[in-house]
Amino acid sequence: MEAGRVAQAAKLEPFQHSAALSLGVELELQLVNTHDYDLAPYSDEMLRLMAGHKLPGAVVPEMTSSMIEISTGVCQSTAQVQEELSAIRDALVKCADKLNIAVVGGGTHPYQQWHERRIYDKPRFRELSALYGYLSKQFTIFGQHVHVGCPDADSALLMLHRMSRYIPHFIALSASSPFVQGQDTQFDSARLNSVFAFPMSGRAPFTLRWEEFERFFAKTTRTGVVRSMKDFYWDIRPKPEYGTIEIRVFDTPLTVRRAAALAAFVQCLAAWFLHDQPFVPEEDDYMVYTYNRFQACRFGLEAVYVEPSTGQHVPLRDHILATLDRLAVHARPLGATKQLQSLAEDVENATNDACWLRDRHARERLLAEVVRQAAQRFRRE
Repeated sequence: MEAGRVAQAAKLEPFQHSAALSLGVELELQLVNTHDYDLAPYSDEMLRLMAGHKLPGAVVPEMTSSMIEISTGVCQSTAQVQEELSAIRDALVKCADKLNIAVVGGGTHPYQQWHERRIYDKPRFRELSALYGYLSKQFTIFGQHVHVGCPDADSALLMLHRMSRYIPHFIALSASSPFVQGQDTQFDSARLNSVFAFPMSGRAPFTLRWEEFERFFAKTTRTGVVRSMKDFYWDIRPKPEYGTIEIRVFDTPLTVRRAAALAAFVQCLAAWFLHDQPFVPEEDDYMVYTYNRFQACRFGLEAVYVEPSTGQHVPLRDHILATLDRLAVHARPLGATKQLQSLAEDVENATNDACWLRDRHARERLLAEVVRQAAQRFRRE
């Protein structure tokens, strides 16, 4: 009987149809009190108040009760992404004001203590807490996930492995987690260090055919280690129920505007891959994957990038700018030119959200004031 349940759970659902280059964006957000701006366990109250608003997307709980996740519907453009996220943000801010709390972006809360967190009362979260112990509370970190539609299952795997070359770019552009438990970690994205601790994190297996991926999934689930795609915490994973791939390495930005710009970067990369077929990914690409990923987490836009195909070492900033320039022709028909230009300006100025947080801390010398200013920025940008 137990074996039957495992076998049933192991079946990978078919890859659904989706419009190529369609987008969906999820943001995990912080709920903080307005006394000392520490995390506050108000997700239940926020969800009840948000239920009274007609929203374009969804609002759901996350692992701990000081977190909340918002998501768009299926969007065709980054303008639509920004419009939907802004509408949900505005409703969130109104509800938070009624509770005398605030909503904040950023990949980590700068000084929350993980042992004070409460696991949200939901069966899956309780199950994960029982399995992972203290790691579940340490997973009070905040990311942006971007789904991009793919024409078919094989195209999804090809796009996934092409996107993997640009993981450092995504990390450096979105980095917003320099502070952990009151300390400057010297990482631009310390958030991803918490993800590393989970056994099913890292990269997806190198398969370019959906049949091969189905065989991998069957072998893995046969062991009982995983039961569904949700159990994989990969940097990028296929989402067959949506017909997408999901990129998961972004820190939650401090603003909705930045979140839309990052989604624009993903959409334009996907358009380049589909229209130009610029390169065929190889297993050897992953020889430098972990190094590039570390460099981007540690140094952000000042990282070194090792080109997978040549082994050449270049400043990541230069590679991002060259990539954005290459994508300009695809950005125009997608209406994403302004978003890519805004990213390019930040790269040229060597600034990201981690820099903004450090700059505010250098001025204020008080992390609570940094969080307060970040909350004000989130509500207006």
